[in-house]
Amino acid sequence: MKIWILVFATLAVGYAQQCAPCRTMKWATCDGNSCPCFVWVNEGLDGKRKQNIDCTQLVPKCYLMQAEMYRAKRNMSTRSIGDKPHETAFVDNDGIYDPVCENDGKFRAKQCNNTKECWCVNSAGVRRTDKGDESLKCDELVETYWVSLRLKHKPLSSGVTLDKNQLKTAIGDAIKSRYNFNSSLVKEIQYDPDARLIVVDVMKPIGDRTTHLDRMAYYMEKDVKILPLFLDQAKFSPSVGSTQLDMEDILVYYVDEKAPTFTMKNLSGGIVAVIVVVVLLVVAGLVILLVLKKRREKYNKAQQNDQ
Repeated sequence: MKIWILVFATLAVGYAQQCAPCRTMKWATCDGNSCPCFVWVNEGLDGKRKQNIDCTQLVPKCYLMQAEMYRAKRNMSTRSIGDKPHETAFVDNDGIYDPVCENDGKFRAKQCNNTKECWCVNSAGVRRTDKGDESLKCDELVETYWVSLRLKHKPLSSGVTLDKNQLKTAIGDAIKSRYNFNSSLVKEIQYDPDARLIVVDVMKPIGDRTTHLDRMAYYMEKDVKILPLFLDQAKFSPSVGSTQLDMEDILVYYVDEKAPTFTMKNLSGGIVAVIVVVVLLVVAGLVILLVLKKRREKYNKAQQNDQ
């Protein structure tokens, strides 16, 4: 009898030490007596290190990007494949890079990505200045307090229409259940049924440093692109009544507490070329008008002399 009790006790201890999978990060490893979970990230040029994460909440975006870059560097699978809401809003035109993170998971305000080219980022890790050299100053990590999500859903069944108020509630509920996020932060919904475009404004009070809009937006981007970071691999699919919406595209605009400082250097070569051509045309037009004016003056003077 004592032997059986010992066997059961041993099995119970072994079962207790088994680690549950990490719900919020599919690449996480969980082991040890206390079952801490971590992801591998790059360290130096060729090294690696463990980055501990908390699987009870959304993982900081900075850690997620580090994990993606670690896997991409080693040819491991990452499964990664309207108008502006505000005059200072901007999108992420640079894509993913291997960021430097602070100890609490926040992005370091100045990023150089192991190069001599540096730039300043906001709290979502998105570049908000022109790129410069290592002398570039980034005095603070500017907070993103508003994200505007441009979602495009797939075609609906014939005859199905969506009520805007119900749509707002459905998206708020989906954000709350999927990302454990306060649905009251969904401030406004705009809907264009012909374009199948849903504009969702998610906003927190200026000065709030406890709500992480960047994490929610990043997880949603991956869900819509069918590259979920969650273990369950489900999609972001709000339900309006009996209609489940499948999203096919997403674009995120960021609005910071302070306006970005992009300059003309940030414009693409094509845009700069167009501006140069327009300026040259204007200058040429002014020269032609000046020449014509002088000719007219000479003609009038000659007529007066003839008389």
